[in-house]
Formats: sequence, structure tokens, C-alpha cells
Amino acid sequence: MVDVAAMQAQQRRVLRIVLAINLMTFVMMLAAAWLSGSSSVLSGGLDNLGDALTYALSLAVVGASARAKARVSLFKGLLIFAAAIAVGVQIFWRLGNPAVPLFEGMGVAAVLNLGANYVCLRLLTPYRQGDVNLASAWECARNDIFEGFALIGATALVWLFGAGWPDLLIAFGLLLLFVGSAWRVLGACCRELRVAARAEGSTSTAS
Repeated sequence: MVDVAAMQAQQRRVLRIVLAINLMTFVMMLAAAWLSGSSSVLSGGLDNLGDALTYALSLAVVGASARAKARVSLFKGLLIFAAAIAVGVQIFWRLGNPAVPLFEGMGVAAVLNLGANYVCLRLLTPYRQGDVNLASAWECARNDIFEGFALIGATALVWLFGAGWPDLLIAFGLLLLFVGSAWRVLGACCRELRVAARAEGSTSTAS
């Protein structure tokens, strides 16, 4: 028999840890983006902030109804989409104000970011097949791994070519990643809401 209270307590503990990691990583990435002038690092930092908000929302609805979890996950999907818009605005601004970012600052931030994201993914992986709440949190963590490797690639290309276009290219790739992730999360939420609505309708009919 599953100990629901113990399971929910474990979920809360994991979410608190990944929330703290993402808040610290956001501060680090924001400082690195400012020092290096990197659009891709700034994109990663905005993603960390969005993830922190996502984990805070996930934490708030542990143990709630399926409908409540689906509604919160819908908001998470919108947060991911908002991050994509912010990245797009940053890319557009950088196209009008070209510059070569400092690859040293990018590299340090990218490695630290990847390490932090890997820890979060490992912590959330056991819950990836669970309810929509934890599954959407895992989706964010998986995106962060792709993001971490993308930032390392951007650093290497900026160093190799001595130009700013690889930084913008990776930032654009992250934008597409965010849009795809938001689409998947929003689709899962809509399915969960339909299932919950049918279940409530069946209950009302039976009563």
C-alpha cells in the first residue's frame, strides 16, 4: 500500500531543493550574462528564473486535486512561453547592437549551469511518470540539460570564430526549445483538464 503522506513529503523535499538550486543559478547566470555580454547566457538565466517559479508552483499544489494541478501546470506552460518571448526580444535587440561576448565568462557560467541542472534532473527523474504536476517540473529540468550543452557549444564557437553570431544562434535554438516545451506542457494540461471534467461529469450523473 502506498503511503501517500510520505510520498507527498518526499515530493515537497525534492521540489524545495530544485527551487533553491534554480534561484542560486539564476543569480549566477544573470551576473555572468552582464559581465560577458552573452545573449545565450541571459536566456539560460531567464530560464532558471522561470524554472524556479515553476517549482514553487509545483510545491504549492502537491497533494491537490488533479484539476488544480492541471490548472497550475497550464500556468507553467505559459511561463515557459513567456521565457521564449523574452529570449526573442533579447535576440532582436542584440541583432541591432552586435557585440562579441567574453567566452571566458560564458564558459564558467555554462559549466556551472550544466552541473546544477544535472542535479535537478536526477532529483526529478523518479517522478517523471507521475502526475502532471511533477511531470511538467521534470520537463523543465530536461530542457535545462539541453540548454547547458548548448551554452557550452556557444562558448566554444565564440572562442573559435571570435564572433558573436554563435551566441545568437544558440539563443535562437533555446527559443525554439522553450516554444516546443511550452506546447507539450500546455497539451498535457488540456488533456488532464478534459479527463477531470469527464470524471466530474460522471460523478454528477451518478449522484
